[in-house]
Amino acid sequence: MTHPERGLPGRPAERGAAAGQPSAPGGCADPLLGLFLVAAEVVACVPLFMGLGLRAWARSSGTAYAKGSPPPADPGTDWVPLAVLGVLAAALTLLAVSLLRRRWLWAGGTQVIVALVLCVAALASAGGGEAREESPNPAPTWNSPPCRSGGDSDERARSGG
Repeated sequence: MTHPERGLPGRPAERGAAAGQPSAPGGCADPLLGLFLVAAEVVACVPLFMGLGLRAWARSSGTAYAKGSPPPADPGTDWVPLAVLGVLAAALTLLAVSLLRRRWLWAGGTQVIVALVLCVAALASAGGGEAREESPNPAPTWNSPPCRSGGDSDERARSGG
């Protein structure tokens, strides 16, 4: 099988452009696009993360439930942060794949890193509720023997026993 682009004259970059392959962006455009996208994501996600934090705070303090009813003993795992972070990570993964296919390596690489951070945050939010709770202290199992002297508690206090 022959490759028609091998027979084209010129330098490799010119041959790739003639064969329909997009050329890599030159200069500082690629890293600047990566920084711009990360900054835009931070600005867009700060209100979202604040809302998720307030939701978690309301669940932990019991104000998220009806006024007349007490909060449940074990509210369970809140799946909303997991879903939100998962959707964000999936969208950024698609953006990263699109950028990498167009040979924007720095911008696509930063999007891969941001998507991985969001995946780790999603997994931490799913399993974080059980790990934070401390088990209650067990009741003492040893009872002191009763006093056999026949005296009252004042007598025991004076005798040192």
